[in-house]
Amino acid sequence: MKATFAAGCFWCVEPSFSKIKGVTSTMVGYTGGRLENPTYEDVCTGQTGHAEAIQVEYDPSVVSYDEILEVFWSSHDPTTLNRQGPDVGEQYRSAIFFHSAEQETAARASKERLQNSGMYEKNVVTQIVSASQFYKAEEYHQKYYAKCGLG
Repeated sequence: MKATFAAGCFWCVEPSFSKIKGVTSTMVGYTGGRLENPTYEDVCTGQTGHAEAIQVEYDPSVVSYDEILEVFWSSHDPTTLNRQGPDVGEQYRSAIFFHSAEQETAARASKERLQNSGMYEKNVVTQIVSASQFYKAEEYHQKYYAKCGLG
């Protein structure tokens, strides 16, 4: 099965997903925008509508979509609009790109639970939208932290 998320800088969130038992692969890239075949430089302009994102392939007999959603929520601040830490711009937005009606239902219920949990004083601003074309980022972005010896 496939799950796609945007949670700020894709370098920062990829390790969180790759460590999940049952995740068979991760790929960072760009999605949610207008430009076909964007490059990193294109996305950094903030003019493409794309978000830095991660696509996760997982085995649902080992890990559930709800468990993957928990990692998504814990890997970033879902209350900051178009920002994660020092990274600012639409490309750093928080978003869940669902691939099925079941994923959409689960994502919306999960977001509502988080909003009502009292964990955050501000509103959860994460977008929940249908998955669109996912463009793989350049190879040097894939497993970036591992390549740099940062785990």
